Amino acid sequence: MYMKVKRLIDIILSLIGLIVLSPIYLILIISIKIDSRGPVLFKQKRVGINKTNFNILKFRTMRIDTPKDTPTHLLDNPEQYITKMGKLLRKTSLDELPQIWNIFVGQMSIIGPRPALWNQYDLIAERDKYGANDVPPGLTGWAQINGRDELPIEIKAKLDGEYVEKISLWMDVKCFFGTIVSVVKRDGVVEGGTGSKKEVASTKMTGSSGK
Repeated sequence: MYMKVKRLIDIILSLIGLIVLSPIYLILIISIKIDSRGPVLFKQKRVGINKTNFNILKFRTMRIDTPKDTPTHLLDNPEQYITKMGKLLRKTSLDELPQIWNIFVGQMSIIGPRPALWNQYDLIAERDKYGANDVPPGLTGWAQINGRDELPIEIKAKLDGEYVEKISLWMDVKCFFGTIVSVVKRDGVVEGGTGSKKEVASTKMTGSSGK
Protein backbone atom coordinates (compact mmCIF):
# COMPACT_ATOMS: atom_id res chain seq x y z
CA MET A 1 0.00 0.00 0.00
CA TYR A 2 2.75 2.43 0.95
CA MET A 3 4.50 1.94 -2.40
CA LYS A 4 1.45 3.46 -4.16
CA VAL A 5 1.50 6.41 -1.76
CA LYS A 6 5.24 6.70 -2.25
CA ARG A 7 4.81 6.95 -6.02
CA LEU A 8 2.14 9.64 -5.64
CA ILE A 9 4.45 11.62 -3.36
CA ASP A 10 7.24 11.26 -5.94
CA ILE A 11 5.05 12.64 -8.72
CA ILE A 12 3.80 15.61 -6.73
CA LEU A 13 7.18 16.60 -5.25
CA SER A 14 9.12 16.10 -8.48
CA LEU A 15 6.64 18.21 -10.44
CA ILE A 16 6.90 20.97 -7.85
CA GLY A 17 10.68 20.66 -7.96
CA LEU A 18 10.85 20.97 -11.74
CA ILE A 19 8.76 24.15 -11.63
CA VAL A 20 10.33 25.83 -8.59
CA LEU A 21 13.90 25.00 -9.55
CA SER A 22 13.61 26.02 -13.21
CA PRO A 23 15.52 29.32 -12.65
CA ILE A 24 18.37 27.39 -11.02
CA TYR A 25 18.37 24.93 -13.92
CA LEU A 26 18.76 27.83 -16.35
CA ILE A 27 21.65 29.36 -14.40
CA LEU A 28 23.46 26.03 -14.17
CA ILE A 29 22.94 25.26 -17.85
CA ILE A 30 24.49 28.57 -18.86
CA SER A 31 27.37 28.15 -16.40
CA ILE A 32 28.20 24.64 -17.61
CA LYS A 33 28.23 25.73 -21.26
CA ILE A 34 30.51 28.67 -20.49
CA ASP A 35 32.87 26.58 -18.35
CA SER A 36 33.68 23.70 -20.69
CA ARG A 37 33.06 22.13 -24.06
CA GLY A 38 30.40 19.44 -24.34
CA PRO A 39 26.74 18.73 -23.56
CA VAL A 40 25.00 20.10 -20.48
CA LEU A 41 23.53 16.77 -19.43
CA PHE A 42 25.37 13.56 -18.76
CA LYS A 43 23.47 10.33 -19.46
CA GLN A 44 24.59 7.02 -18.05
CA LYS A 45 23.07 3.53 -18.10
CA ARG A 46 22.04 2.52 -14.60
CA VAL A 47 20.18 -0.37 -12.99
CA GLY A 48 16.55 0.33 -12.09
CA ILE A 49 13.79 -1.64 -10.40
CA ASN A 50 13.99 -5.40 -11.00
CA LYS A 51 17.39 -4.85 -12.67
CA THR A 52 15.96 -3.13 -15.73
CA ASN A 53 18.23 -0.50 -17.25
CA PHE A 54 17.49 3.21 -17.71
CA ASN A 55 19.47 6.36 -18.47
CA ILE A 56 20.13 8.44 -15.38
CA LEU A 57 20.47 12.19 -15.92
CA LYS A 58 23.04 14.46 -14.31
CA PHE A 59 24.56 17.82 -15.05
CA ARG A 60 27.91 17.11 -16.65
CA THR A 61 30.78 17.62 -14.20
CA MET A 62 33.63 15.99 -16.11
CA ARG A 63 35.46 16.57 -19.36
CA ILE A 64 34.16 14.84 -22.46
CA ASP A 65 37.35 12.74 -22.74
CA THR A 66 36.68 11.02 -19.39
CA PRO A 67 36.59 7.18 -19.66
CA LYS A 68 32.96 6.05 -19.98
CA ASP A 69 31.08 3.73 -17.62
CA THR A 70 33.82 3.93 -15.01
CA PRO A 71 32.91 4.92 -11.43
CA THR A 72 34.78 8.04 -10.36
CA HIS A 73 36.59 6.22 -7.56
CA LEU A 74 38.07 3.75 -10.08
CA LEU A 75 39.64 6.45 -12.24
CA ASP A 76 43.33 7.24 -11.94
CA ASN A 77 43.50 10.75 -10.48
CA PRO A 78 39.80 11.58 -11.04
CA GLU A 79 40.41 15.24 -10.20
CA GLN A 80 42.09 15.74 -13.57
CA TYR A 81 38.79 15.05 -15.34
CA ILE A 82 36.49 17.20 -13.19
CA THR A 83 35.71 20.66 -14.59
CA LYS A 84 35.81 23.84 -12.52
CA MET A 85 32.03 24.06 -12.58
CA GLY A 86 31.90 20.34 -11.94
CA LYS A 87 33.72 20.71 -8.63
CA LEU A 88 31.07 23.14 -7.43
CA LEU A 89 28.24 20.96 -8.68
CA ARG A 90 29.62 17.87 -6.95
CA LYS A 91 30.40 19.70 -3.72
CA THR A 92 26.81 20.94 -3.49
CA SER A 93 25.24 17.83 -5.11
CA LEU A 94 23.56 20.13 -7.65
CA ASP A 95 24.72 17.79 -10.42
CA GLU A 96 21.97 15.40 -9.28
CA LEU A 97 19.11 17.85 -9.95
CA PRO A 98 18.21 16.52 -13.44
CA GLN A 99 17.26 13.23 -11.78
CA ILE A 100 14.07 14.95 -10.68
CA TRP A 101 12.92 14.17 -14.23
CA ASN A 102 13.86 10.49 -13.75
CA ILE A 103 11.68 10.56 -10.65
CA PHE A 104 8.76 12.28 -12.38
CA VAL A 105 8.61 9.68 -15.18
CA GLY A 106 8.83 6.78 -12.73
CA GLN A 107 12.37 5.51 -13.36
CA MET A 108 13.47 6.52 -9.87
CA SER A 109 12.06 7.52 -6.51
CA ILE A 110 13.12 10.36 -4.25
CA ILE A 111 14.28 7.85 -1.64
CA GLY A 112 15.76 4.44 -2.42
CA PRO A 113 19.04 2.64 -3.09
CA ARG A 114 21.27 4.69 -5.39
CA PRO A 115 21.14 3.12 -8.87
CA ALA A 116 24.23 1.07 -9.67
CA LEU A 117 26.09 1.34 -12.93
CA TRP A 118 25.07 -1.44 -15.33
CA ASN A 119 28.55 -2.98 -15.00
CA GLN A 120 28.86 -2.83 -11.21
CA TYR A 121 28.16 -6.54 -11.05
CA ASP A 122 29.55 -6.94 -7.53
CA LEU A 123 27.21 -4.32 -6.07
CA ILE A 124 24.22 -5.67 -8.01
CA ALA A 125 24.93 -9.19 -6.77
CA GLU A 126 25.26 -8.03 -3.16
CA ARG A 127 21.98 -6.14 -3.39
CA ASP A 128 20.27 -9.28 -4.70
CA LYS A 129 20.94 -10.89 -1.31
CA TYR A 130 18.77 -8.27 0.38
CA GLY A 131 16.09 -7.63 -2.24
CA ALA A 132 17.46 -4.15 -2.82
CA ASN A 133 17.16 -4.50 -6.60
CA ASP A 134 13.41 -5.02 -6.30
CA VAL A 135 12.47 -1.45 -5.40
CA PRO A 136 12.84 1.79 -7.39
CA PRO A 137 16.32 3.32 -7.05
CA GLY A 138 16.48 6.71 -5.37
CA LEU A 139 17.94 10.16 -5.63
CA THR A 140 19.19 9.53 -2.10
CA GLY A 141 18.86 6.77 0.42
CA TRP A 142 19.76 5.13 3.72
CA ALA A 143 23.33 4.35 2.63
CA GLN A 144 23.87 7.87 1.30
CA ILE A 145 23.24 9.51 4.67
CA ASN A 146 25.56 7.03 6.34
CA GLY A 147 28.75 7.15 4.36
CA ARG A 148 28.13 7.66 0.63
CA ASP A 149 31.43 7.15 -1.22
CA GLU A 150 33.23 6.00 1.90
CA LEU A 151 31.25 2.77 2.26
CA PRO A 152 32.55 -0.57 0.95
CA ILE A 153 30.17 -2.49 -1.29
CA GLU A 154 29.21 -5.08 1.34
CA ILE A 155 28.13 -2.47 3.87
CA LYS A 156 26.37 -0.33 1.27
CA ALA A 157 24.33 -3.33 0.08
CA LYS A 158 23.40 -4.26 3.66
CA LEU A 159 22.17 -0.74 4.31
CA ASP A 160 20.17 -0.78 1.08
CA GLY A 161 18.64 -4.05 2.23
CA GLU A 162 17.85 -2.56 5.61
CA TYR A 163 16.03 0.28 3.88
CA VAL A 164 13.94 -2.21 1.87
CA GLU A 165 13.12 -4.16 5.04
CA LYS A 166 11.98 -1.04 6.89
CA ILE A 167 10.56 0.96 4.00
CA SER A 168 7.89 3.35 5.24
CA LEU A 169 6.95 7.01 5.26
CA TRP A 170 8.96 7.55 8.45
CA MET A 171 12.03 5.88 6.93
CA ASP A 172 11.76 8.11 3.85
CA VAL A 173 11.38 11.23 5.99
CA LYS A 174 14.53 10.31 7.94
CA CYS A 175 16.47 9.78 4.70
CA PHE A 176 15.18 13.04 3.22
CA PHE A 177 16.19 15.27 6.11
CA GLY A 178 19.34 13.24 6.71
CA THR A 179 20.35 14.01 3.14
CA ILE A 180 19.98 17.74 3.72
CA VAL A 181 22.31 17.49 6.71
CA SER A 182 24.81 15.35 4.77
CA VAL A 183 24.88 17.76 1.82
CA VAL A 184 25.42 20.75 4.09
CA LYS A 185 28.21 18.97 5.96
CA ARG A 186 29.46 17.28 2.75
CA ASP A 187 29.69 13.97 4.60
CA GLY A 188 31.17 10.94 2.91
CA VAL A 189 32.21 12.51 -0.40
CA VAL A 190 35.46 10.95 -1.56
CA GLU A 191 36.78 11.44 -5.07
CA GLY A 192 38.89 8.44 -5.98
CA GLY A 193 38.37 6.23 -2.96
CA THR A 194 35.90 4.05 -1.07
CA GLY A 195 35.77 1.97 2.04
CA SER A 196 37.28 4.25 4.67
CA LYS A 197 34.19 4.05 6.86
CA LYS A 198 33.94 0.27 6.91
CA GLU A 199 34.72 -0.08 10.59
CA VAL A 200 32.44 2.78 11.60
CA ALA A 201 29.62 1.53 9.40
CA SER A 202 29.92 -2.00 10.75
CA THR A 203 29.69 -0.67 14.29
CA LYS A 204 26.55 1.24 13.42
CA MET A 205 25.00 -1.82 11.81
CA THR A 206 25.63 -3.88 14.95
CA GLY A 207 24.81 -1.29 17.57
CA SER A 208 21.59 0.13 16.16
CA SER A 209 19.17 -0.16 13.26
CA GLY A 210 22.08 0.55 10.92
CA LYS A 211 22.71 3.82 9.22
